[in-house]
Amino acid sequence: MGRRWAARLALAAGVAALLVLVVFGGLVSLVLMGVGWAGLALSAAGVWWMLTHTGRIRVLAVLLLVAVPLAVLALYAAAGLLWEVLVSLGLWALAVFAGRAALVDDAPPAMPEHPARRAERPFLIMNPRSGGGKVGKFRLAERARALGAEVVVLDPDRPQDVAELARDAVRRGADLLGVAGGDGTQALVAGVAVGYDLPFVVISAGTRNHFALDLGLDRKDPAGCLEALTDGVELRVDLGYLRAGGPEEPQDPEDPEARGTEVVFVNSASFGVYAEVVQSPAYRDDKVRTILEMLPDLLADESGARLSVRGGGLALDAPQAVLVSNNPYQRGDSAGLGRRERLDTGELGVLGVHVGNAAEAAELLLHGGQQGRGLTETTAREVVVDADAPVIPVGVDGEALTLPTPVRCRLAAGVLRVRVPRHRPGVRLGAPPMDWRRVRRLALTMGRAAAGRGPA
Repeated sequence: MGRRWAARLALAAGVAALLVLVVFGGLVSLVLMGVGWAGLALSAAGVWWMLTHTGRIRVLAVLLLVAVPLAVLALYAAAGLLWEVLVSLGLWALAVFAGRAALVDDAPPAMPEHPARRAERPFLIMNPRSGGGKVGKFRLAERARALGAEVVVLDPDRPQDVAELARDAVRRGADLLGVAGGDGTQALVAGVAVGYDLPFVVISAGTRNHFALDLGLDRKDPAGCLEALTDGVELRVDLGYLRAGGPEEPQDPEDPEARGTEVVFVNSASFGVYAEVVQSPAYRDDKVRTILEMLPDLLADESGARLSVRGGGLALDAPQAVLVSNNPYQRGDSAGLGRRERLDTGELGVLGVHVGNAAEAAELLLHGGQQGRGLTETTAREVVVDADAPVIPVGVDGEALTLPTPVRCRLAAGVLRVRVPRHRPGVRLGAPPMDWRRVRRLALTMGRAAAGRGPA
């Protein structure tokens, strides 16, 4: 019933948005609508020119981004339709919001939970610098020790091999491993947990904690994650692996001492533009400036390796950016790549981007980065990323690496035993992309079905 009325509200608001313009502005309003769309396209092209050029052209692009919206608003005001346009835009926003809400299907089944025996000798590694000092702020080490865990707090002034710390703990009898830190550290210790077939605890003490978010954990309450030690359930989730530089067989995930060339990732591995940018030492201190300085050459194909991607029926040549993720991300997420519905589908998500000119950039930006000629999306069990260079930069869970080509990405299904609190927020899914045909069908046919006449 709620979805039906949301669909009806979307149709009504959409029609009202058009009527406001037509009734109060007549034919002039239709012309101004075209001017508005042209302004959006020109602004999107301006973004592309700003990113791909330096010097005077970049300055002109910034001026264009400022001048175009002001000029469009001035035209609306001169025609005496500014308030009508603003009301129409508000109604249209309501229509899209209601329509996307109507398209949200019943929640997909959650990842199966398995009973979990309380660990007798849990071992946790904590990074005091992650997340701006969450380990200290939430007293995570003290709370974990009170629950019987052995805790190692990393020395911020001395690099330490967290994977070797975890292996050493297992040799001394640890029966559970866990990390309070960023996703890069989570991945390193998760690989050790898989090798020994031990449960793994994620404590959301990093900055972004995408992995914790998609496990349904509370990123604002890392101390709550410690409940997994006393009242937890187990999830079986997938894990991504990168194997670099040749056709040799992948390391055996059942070998606890394996240290081969494979790199573990819990979220994603990125290639191309983003991977090139994060390699810069200046990126950590000034992200925006570094991106603006490096993008023109990278997007113009004047620097950086030329990539090729094969896998899952996909053949992609010379993409500017490639993202291979541990399970696919939601398409409808407003942030583009924010959430994964599940972490146990057994498939990698693959996203390739190639934008060659301002028109393609405008198309991609106007569609919110969800579709367009420059975007390729698929899923696969294995993906091979090759290049015209012997080594390429790779961003793995936010960490900058350099790997020999080709780089083979694979997914190991259900190998990681993640211990999570029995009571946790869960995964909140975003609304899907807008589809007016489906909204119309929901608004009309669901009403007939509810009346006992069945769908048309």
